[in-house]
Amino acid sequence: MPRHADRAADALRPLDFDLSPPSLAHGAVLVSMGQTTVLCTCSVEPAVPEFRVGSGKGWLTAEYNMLPGSTLPRKARDRGGKVDGRSVEIQRLIGRALRTIVDFEKLGERTLWVDCDVLRADGGTRTACINGAMLALVAALAAQRSTLPHPPRELIKGLVAAVSVGLVNEEILLDLDYREDRVAAVDLNVVMTDRGQFIEVQAGDEEATFTPSQLGQMLSLGEQGIARIIAAQQAVLAAHESLD
Repeated sequence: MPRHADRAADALRPLDFDLSPPSLAHGAVLVSMGQTTVLCTCSVEPAVPEFRVGSGKGWLTAEYNMLPGSTLPRKARDRGGKVDGRSVEIQRLIGRALRTIVDFEKLGERTLWVDCDVLRADGGTRTACINGAMLALVAALAAQRSTLPHPPRELIKGLVAAVSVGLVNEEILLDLDYREDRVAAVDLNVVMTDRGQFIEVQAGDEEATFTPSQLGQMLSLGEQGIARIIAAQQAVLAAHESLD
């Protein structure tokens, strides 16, 4: 099965970060990975959950949502406070990923609310969310610098990025779109820091197995993809002096 636009097995989909989408959040980024498009926002709240009160430490929490028009057929909205299991899993992943790079002691008792709303889904929504939310977080801290106890650069330990890798027709492919993801024998999502440290690796499938060699190849390809994504994040930050 040829890849869309004859994309090479080790190629990312076109990646774009727009730091000026309409939003009242302190930080907002519209991220596109191929046709997957997500609005990621971050808001800073001067309060923390009960378990953090009095600790002097801040917190970060994430929410994930797929809008009705993001898929075909239409996805029904979550009602009555009920969130489907897949959304819960993804928002927990986003939260875990971003909490690794925030210095909560220096942040003080503040909560960083990260919201990721999928506008169009074509595979890899969870990885796109992490990549965009990372920049939305930086933008939010920069926008609120006058209210923070430390400069934004001291509150962030580094950058985080994520990408998918899959085994499709015995070939290892980077950054799967939906057409590839739905037929992949193995689907792996990897999250890493800009220091080359793993945060999380999710891999598996209902019926397939894979070898240690294949796992190593998938992780290696994921590392290469993440290095490129982090380079793109760094380029965005370098081009926006207000985020320093």
